[in-house]
Amino acid sequence: VQLVESGGGLVQPGGSLRLSCATSGFTFSTYVMRWFRQAPGKERELVAEVLTYGGSITYLDSVNGRFTISRDNAKNTAYLQMNDLKTEDTGVYYCSARSRSGDDSYWGQGTQVTVSS
Repeated sequence: VQLVESGGGLVQPGGSLRLSCATSGFTFSTYVMRWFRQAPGKERELVAEVLTYGGSITYLDSVNGRFTISRDNAKNTAYLQMNDLKTEDTGVYYCSARSRSGDDSYWGQGTQVTVSS
């Protein structure tokens, strides 16, 4: 099983980034896809989640309206479009796949997002 995040980097406040999570080794379409982030000195928090066929999406309150999670089941890839970035969005962003039963969970290695002027 592999989850590989990409698209992180340094961006000024108000800017945008698009994170990708390319996966392999499991049946992507049957897994819930999630993006988490962890800022220095803080606990990891769930940023966004999309169910198996994109029917239900939830967001952390602080990113709602600025971030968009999506998935392409044909490409086994999940995305996180981040707009109007703020300094408090800085952190390592992790992609996670969870089976609907919750019995299996996989994680990527993370990608750094830094929002700074």
